[in-house]
Amino acid sequence: MDILTYAFMQRALIAAALVGITAPAVGIYLVQRRQAIMGDGIGHVALTGVALGVLLNTSPVWMAVLVATIGAVIMELVRSYGKTRGDIALAMLFYGGMAGGVLIINLAPGGSTANLTSYLFGSITSVSPEDVTVTAILAAFVLVITLGLRRQLFAICQDEEFARVTGLPVRVLNLLLAVTAAVTVTVAMRAVGLLLVSALLVVPVAAAQQATRGFAATLAISVAIGVIVTLSGTAVSFYVDVPPGASIVLLAIAVFAVFSLVAAPLAKRRARAVVRDEQGCTLEGPGWGSPQPERSGELGGVPAARKPADDVGASAP
Repeated sequence: MDILTYAFMQRALIAAALVGITAPAVGIYLVQRRQAIMGDGIGHVALTGVALGVLLNTSPVWMAVLVATIGAVIMELVRSYGKTRGDIALAMLFYGGMAGGVLIINLAPGGSTANLTSYLFGSITSVSPEDVTVTAILAAFVLVITLGLRRQLFAICQDEEFARVTGLPVRVLNLLLAVTAAVTVTVAMRAVGLLLVSALLVVPVAAAQQATRGFAATLAISVAIGVIVTLSGTAVSFYVDVPPGASIVLLAIAVFAVFSLVAAPLAKRRARAVVRDEQGCTLEGPGWGSPQPERSGELGGVPAARKPADDVGASAP
């Protein structure tokens, strides 16, 4: 394959595979908590980190990790303790993060909004060896948390109050999940862009849920979908000369559509099979099963009335 003869494409495919694994691994918890849009909010805050990196002449990726982590922690604290609803906190992250990024990047020497384009929409083919190293380190952190603490994270996402009663450190786990989501956003930043990163967190999980309901199976299938669409989208961008981020997201949506079309008839078939099994179930023994002929005092083997001798009473000694 000629695509593998180019060093920049080798790096791009490695980064794409890492993103395809980590994004659904975190997204499954966000979908479970009905915070699917959280990736967008963190992505907007990460834009401020990128602009700060350019202004301070430091690594935009690491600065984005720092700022996105702070923003995710603040959002989680507002959700847990503040009276402001979670959707308002997300809106503040959206608008404040975007405005801060645009303002700061224009304060940088020679900076303009054009410097943010590759981070907004992704530019995986321009990934450097240093970017691959950073992505691998961050991806390892994400996988250690999402797989190593999968039971605890699933518990707080399923029922937070029950998890608290069982003795789990709910507050710490919530903050850890927020930090992991922030790290994942910055991992996927170069692949699909900050404006599209939420799609890669959510769509593979939503597609996997069409085929299965078990957590482990959903996680495995969503990760497989994530890897397939990121690698395929990167390859398509190389051969067709289209933006890789858009290709990856559109392929993920196409996979979701296919899973939805296939899952609907399968679900109906399973439902009909369950109904047939229930209708075919019989109880064996006297008086059950096939209809019994009517007998004196009985209908279908069931006594029509009790006899006086059948009464149970208690008498004084």
